[in-house]
Amino acid sequence: MAVYAIGDIQGCFDELLKMLELIKFDPDQDQIWLAGDLVNRGPKSAQVIRFAKEHGPNSVKVVLGNHDLHLLANACGVTKHRHHMDTMESILLAPDRDELIHWLRHQPLFHHDADIGFSMVHAGLPPEWTVNKATKRSKEVEAVLQSDNWASFFENMYGNAPEKWSKSLKSWDRLRFITNCFTRLRYCNNDGSLALKFKGEPKNRPKGQTPWFEMPNRKSSTERIVFGHWSMLGTGQFGNVFSLDGGAVWGDELTALRIDQPPFHWFIMQVDPRGLPHAKVQAN
Repeated sequence: MAVYAIGDIQGCFDELLKMLELIKFDPDQDQIWLAGDLVNRGPKSAQVIRFAKEHGPNSVKVVLGNHDLHLLANACGVTKHRHHMDTMESILLAPDRDELIHWLRHQPLFHHDADIGFSMVHAGLPPEWTVNKATKRSKEVEAVLQSDNWASFFENMYGNAPEKWSKSLKSWDRLRFITNCFTRLRYCNNDGSLALKFKGEPKNRPKGQTPWFEMPNRKSSTERIVFGHWSMLGTGQFGNVFSLDGGAVWGDELTALRIDQPPFHWFIMQVDPRGLPHAKVQAN
């Protein structure tokens, strides 16, 4: 079985299908991991969710990203954070809308596979969490998303506080911090607190901020992790972590990384709106 981790799709369904052709994906034998942000800004969000839903968890593993949560917030009526670039109507107006929304809110925020020694998250982990702790924290949020009280979660999800992890965090503050790590994190301050405002390249980062994966004494530093979310970082390997978001929705690259056996091979598909994407394969 081959396992491929694929970066943010964001509704670019045609490009996803071409990537699956490139990697010769066989759903009966292989597995793909989708690193969040399946939807929004691209033209075919509903088709992406249908694809993942219909193939099932044996073939397609998913974690939720910030755009996926944003869709769920809109689906339950929390719309004050709508952005002018949102393109969620293909789901919100779909005849199978309820089934798609139900499926999406039953997906995890963190995935770990001990057999191949990889984890997947959309954004990042704070320095205090091990992979085991991250799995437990993910389940806390998942329990609320999958409950009858899921709309209340989105009424309380938005915001940057609290910025620092503490075991004593409770209620919506605790769930908001966990969600911000898994779906929004790029940088941490020197004291380990979340620095959520700056989104640019590391070379331009504010003084005192460090990419989450370069934080000293990070408890997950020995673990292999794939993540998306950060198109301005680009794709590549940074120690034991692999950045997957090539900015496909902006007309840049859709990327896949084979992770079930070393050496880990990158599959990079240049997205060209004027014609067929240009594909290339390179070894890591």
